[in-house]
Amino acid sequence: MSTLSVSHPVVQAALDALYTGDKNTWRSLFVPSAQLFDDGAPRDLATFTVEALGHERFTKIHRVTNEGLDVYGDFHSDQWGDFPVYFKFHLNEDQNIDRLEIGQA
Repeated sequence: MSTLSVSHPVVQAALDALYTGDKNTWRSLFVPSAQLFDDGAPRDLATFTVEALGHERFTKIHRVTNEGLDVYGDFHSDQWGDFPVYFKFHLNEDQNIDRLEIGQA
């Protein structure tokens, strides 16, 4: 899967890390107190990192909006199968991810 359509370098790095299962790079992109929301409900980012990376990934990106911070596409989960999702990244002034909203699109 290509992330070339993702224009924001931090978001592109995060999606590449998710796709390859690179937990160290993924973690380095987030502030320590980053929040994760899954379909609007708070979720532990550390747990998501362990459970998802290497097992979940975008298979196709359909749309990128909000200056490259919101990504919509097809997603594969080894546990849940294939479905459409969105990832909405929020960055702080240092360009680190401080909030990530994910959910079914």
